[in-house]
Amino acid sequence: MNIPFLDNWRKRPAPASSGAWSDSEGVTQLLSECELLRVRAQRAGLVLGDTPASLAALDQLLPRWRDDPEELPWLANDAGLYLGTVIVRTLPGAHWIPAPDGTPRILLPSGRELDVAALGQSWADTGSPELAQIYAEAAGG
Repeated sequence: MNIPFLDNWRKRPAPASSGAWSDSEGVTQLLSECELLRVRAQRAGLVLGDTPASLAALDQLLPRWRDDPEELPWLANDAGLYLGTVIVRTLPGAHWIPAPDGTPRILLPSGRELDVAALGQSWADTGSPELAQIYAEAAGG
């Protein structure tokens, strides 16, 4: 996807002290949109409230997106960003950081990094690992 302001945003250096982007709330707001995932969930009767319970509910949806090869990568990306949003908003000390290639990752308080884009892709492709399971593991350490 070629969106100039995102390219510039991705190139912004992280502060040396934490590895996080300097405007963490702005980054969280931007990455939490996940419009396609939210629309698909709403069509299935699920309102995503940025909670761990909503991750479990997403795990129960029928994966109709797998029938559309054009939609699958977009929904997978949204699923990863939504997972990251829930983690950042509910786990104290978790925050977004840029990977070396500029893509967003989650840094957990334990120091472990989560590549939420890859996790979202795996979930969208196969349903595994479940989003709720990833959250539970992140919350546990």
